[in-house]
Amino acid sequence: MRRYIEEELPSLVGKSFPVDMSRQGITGHSMGGHGALTIAFKNPDQYKSVSAFAPIAAPMRCPWGDKALPRYLGPDRETWRAYDATELLARMPDAKARPRLLVDVGLADQFLGLQLNIDTLEQACAAAGYPLTLRRHAGYDHGYYFISTFMADHLRHHAAMLGE
Repeated sequence: MRRYIEEELPSLVGKSFPVDMSRQGITGHSMGGHGALTIAFKNPDQYKSVSAFAPIAAPMRCPWGDKALPRYLGPDRETWRAYDATELLARMPDAKARPRLLVDVGLADQFLGLQLNIDTLEQACAAAGYPLTLRRHAGYDHGYYFISTFMADHLRHHAAMLGE
């Protein structure tokens, strides 16, 4: 999936539509939010904007990651670091120069406390100097209405980062 998002899909879009491939953004929700963060952090020259809805921000520190990462990557925890947004932030040399990251999370999200590690992401961004707008929304869970309510904000965020 990573190769598809990083290489195959942009190539297909670039060949099929009259777009400026130097202005790419990426977003995702939950596990897809985790993917958006890690892919953007690994490819800073490709993705000029990034946002996420309720991302699994530190999979090395949650039950989901303990279950999924060994199945995808094997038992060596050191290998997992390349797939953990907070670990990537800690090693990012130019974090302060990156465009602002937008993250939204619902405070009624059933995965907030145990799985998402949003506070860990916030701390990692602060430590690295990575610009972050983190918005916590009372009354919203992990589902459709949460995303549909704030999707326009994410589109505006990407438009601003990509220069409309």
